[in-house]
Amino acid sequence: MLGGAPGEPVQPEVRKFCSAMLKKNVNLAVEDENAPIIYVVTPTYRRPEMVAELTRLGQTLTMVQRIHWIVAEDSATCSAPIASLLQRLGLPYTHLASPMPDVYRKERYVPRGVSNRRAALQWVRENGENKGVLFFLDDDNAVDIRLFEEMRSTEIVSMWPVGLIGDYTVSSPVVKDGKVIGFYDGWPAGRKFQVDMAGFAVGVGYLKKQKKATMPYIAGHEEDGFLKSLNLSLKNIEVKADGCTNILVWHTRTAKNPSRTLKLDNHQNDNIKTLTDNMRVMGMIK
Repeated sequence: MLGGAPGEPVQPEVRKFCSAMLKKNVNLAVEDENAPIIYVVTPTYRRPEMVAELTRLGQTLTMVQRIHWIVAEDSATCSAPIASLLQRLGLPYTHLASPMPDVYRKERYVPRGVSNRRAALQWVRENGENKGVLFFLDDDNAVDIRLFEEMRSTEIVSMWPVGLIGDYTVSSPVVKDGKVIGFYDGWPAGRKFQVDMAGFAVGVGYLKKQKKATMPYIAGHEEDGFLKSLNLSLKNIEVKADGCTNILVWHTRTAKNPSRTLKLDNHQNDNIKTLTDNMRVMGMIK
């Protein structure tokens, strides 16, 4: 039902399946087929940095076994540059298109990425293995591949610190005697779970049991709203990264580049014409 609860969509959501590859990671000689699959969800949107961000992140993921990358873009159509990159990387993947409902684009604080993560959540509910793990990894994150083995044993929800974020330069659970007792974050904002999107993972079997699990269209409260919808309590949180003392993922935020229109009058018969045509396809220029 549209608008049935705070943060639930007030306009219909459009979700489109673009393509998928389900075979194993061709970049690795051997994979432990008994290891839980990690479903890595990455929302993205067209901008000059998009292909660069996804290339960097995707090439990191090629080094990780038992990964399934779900790339969900804020678009009504399936972008050719993303499709080409996913096919070239050789990772198991699913490519989705799920544009943000127009009503949210007009808000002062735009809940970017929510429509894409919601589409991915639906896909994981319908297709994910019960012993798998769900992890949200934005395209402006940098990640140490050791984090994936840390989270692979997640049964309910696991957490760890995220670096380069907020007034404290870190967002982390507060841990005492091996248990989470609170959160250390520069923007509490009345949130019960003061965590970054890249600071937790969820067991897929547990997710499927939470019939009301959702992510709200409320900017700044997406993580908190999602975790509260899982009926999670602090005592159930599984502590990772050496008792939350190490940072294995960062919110790096690549510098924004304007989308320029270039003058090419003097380059119609040399390589610059083809080069800029390719840049335009990638969304780097107008």
